[in-house]
Formats: sequence, C-alpha cells, structure tokens
Amino acid sequence: MAKDVESLALCLRALLSENMHRLDATVPPLPFREEVYASSRRLRIGYYESDNLTQPSPSMTRAVRLTSKLLQDAGHQLIPFSVPRIEYAFIHLFTGGLYADGGATLLEKLKGDIVDPSMQGLVSQLCLPDPVKRFLAGILRFTEPLTSQLLEELRGVGTPKKLWEQHTAVEEYQQEFIAKWRSLDLDVLLAPALGPAFYIGYPAKAARSSFYLALYNLLNFPAGVVPVTTVTPQDEEELAFYRGYYGDGSDKNFQEAVSGSVGLPVTVQCIALPWEEELCLRFMKEVETLVKDQGGPK
Repeated sequence: MAKDVESLALCLRALLSENMHRLDATVPPLPFREEVYASSRRLRIGYYESDNLTQPSPSMTRAVRLTSKLLQDAGHQLIPFSVPRIEYAFIHLFTGGLYADGGATLLEKLKGDIVDPSMQGLVSQLCLPDPVKRFLAGILRFTEPLTSQLLEELRGVGTPKKLWEQHTAVEEYQQEFIAKWRSLDLDVLLAPALGPAFYIGYPAKAARSSFYLALYNLLNFPAGVVPVTTVTPQDEEELAFYRGYYGDGSDKNFQEAVSGSVGLPVTVQCIALPWEEELCLRFMKEVETLVKDQGGPK
C-alpha cells in the first residue's frame, strides 16, 4: 500500500479529517491522534510464532524472532500469546461466513467469464450439487478431516436464521479474542505474516495459510506488515524438512509455494485493537526504525 509507514500515516491523516466527513458522511469524524502515533512510550507486545493452523515457513519464524529481539532490546515488553480456537475460527467463522450462500454470489460474478486456472478447483467444488458435497465430505472425514469440514462449510449455512447465528458467532469470537488480549494487558500484537511470495498458481492451492492475515479481517482489527528480513540459504535448507501440522495437500502445496525463494523479502504483522489505527502505525514505525537501524532487511 505504501513504500514506508510514514506514507500510510500521511494517508490516514488525510482520511481522518472533518473535510473528508463532509464529503462522505460514512467516514467517521474522528481526527488522527498525532499524540498516539508520535508517542515513545514503551509497549507491552504480545507475540506468537505460529497460528497452529499452518506451520510457518522457516523464514516466517525467524522474522518474528528477529523482530522480538529488536523490540526487547529497545526496552519493550514481549509477552507470549496464542490464538484461541484457531480451527474453529478458520473453518466455521471465516470459511463458513465467506461461503454462507454456498458460493452462489461468487459463481454469479464469474458466470460467462474466464476462470483463472488457480481458482478452477474452488469453482468446481462450489458447482457440485449439495448431495455430492455432503457425500465427499463424508469420505474425506477419515483421510483429510480438515478438508472434510471445509467442504461441509462450502454447502452454505442453509437458512436466514443460521446466517444470523453465524454473524453472532463471529462477534462472540471477537469478544473472546479481545478478552484474552485484555487479560494480558497488551498494547499491540506481533505475528507472522504469510511469506515469502508464492509461485504463480499456488495461492489457491495453499489457501489455508492465508489465514495468518485473514484472521484480522475476520476480527476487524487494524493490521499492517513491515519487511524485516529476506529468505536465506539456511531458511531454504530447513524448508526441505517442512511437514506441516496436518500432512495434507494444503501443507504440501505451501512448502512448494515458498521454495526457491532465497533473497525475497519477509515481513511481520503488527496488530492493534479496533479504533487503534494510530497505535498500529506507531508499532509499525517502531519495527521499521529498529530494522533500518540494523542496516535494513537482510
């Protein structure tokens, strides 16, 4: 979105203004809190190296460890954090919400158009009759249980009442996440960002790994990524021993998607609570500055 954090802050200053609210009534009349962005207060930072859904690539893990050490050496407090009920969030809340209508809207938008080959597998699954989806989910329950549950979610929620229940479940999970955050008295959260960049054609094959980022879309938390390092030959050597947490097709595809990436940039994710965009940017700026002081991503 921008070449540096300051450019993002400049954009937000322009958006969060009285003039912008007059032009577009849906923009909240909340001014950019310069004092939060410019603060030098030491932070209590939660962190995790894995979401326990997709095993991170070696470079992702190293990026978080590197950043954690830089932050700790700068005087910030680092507190271990674990994402609550990650499978539930990914399967039922994210996937279930995304395809609540069984994919009907997506298929309607794609009708008569050329489907990118990387999306063809998903489109083919969505086009299956409901009894076939149910039958395949039953078979896969014994060999790839996670895939089986995802296929069940592609069937849609079924009724308006179930849709409301799904929306409520998302709100309840958001409150659960915030409660855990508050119990640790955190200011911000440091997490892996999906990376490095995938080979062409692999994003749809290893879509589960995208939940490292999509989790915070689901929660509606402000989040941004900052480059902190690049993939090293040692990262590439360690990747050869990658197995994943489920040992299924998605894990195998993720390993292939990030292989041969020596020299590519690797980022970390900086997250804050809702309505704390300035604090999120301040945290991103802190990470960016500390990395630059070390000579930049390398």
